[in-house]
Amino acid sequence: MSALVAAIALRPAALARPGSVAAQPRRSAMTHLRPVVSFAAIDDRGARSVALFAEAGRVIQHPRCMNCHPRGDRPTQTDAMRPHMPAVARGVDGGGAATLRCTTCHHAANFASSGVPGNAGWKLAPAEMAWQDRSLGEICRQILDPARAHLDRAALLHHMAEDDLVGWAWHPGGARQPAPGTQEEFGALIKAWLETGARCPA
Repeated sequence: MSALVAAIALRPAALARPGSVAAQPRRSAMTHLRPVVSFAAIDDRGARSVALFAEAGRVIQHPRCMNCHPRGDRPTQTDAMRPHMPAVARGVDGGGAATLRCTTCHHAANFASSGVPGNAGWKLAPAEMAWQDRSLGEICRQILDPARAHLDRAALLHHMAEDDLVGWAWHPGGARQPAPGTQEEFGALIKAWLETGARCPA
């Protein structure tokens, strides 16, 4: 009897059946930004301008953008905006300290096998453009101030609508959630906001 019990106990368990593994991490469905035309019913030009910026704010306040506009000299990571690991510093040009440049790990494109994101222009926004812990209205006033943004309005529109580094937010690689909409939709909102007087939320 004991031999029978031992044989049952030592019998190897059935192996799990092989299954397919997804080649790419699952992504949730893309969420679009409201098109500019959907704001046409707002008769008051100033109110329409504020509403346009509020919609663009869905991108501006998304972790893909906020992580590179940190409150201090250390970037953050993930949707939870955790402090960057390894610990890195802004450096004099936003591209990291002399001893550990951003480009040490972040190359010209996303590196799929390691999950490390990349872009040829990878660096932090200027310290004067810290967005974390700021309201959308405060961020709006920052980006309209050339002394802090280091951009006039034409350069601001180009940065938002065409800059490849900003465009990374919609192609972040790995399991990262992209920013809402597309850069084209975002750029159209910023353009319409500027054209309606660039009014800021309170």
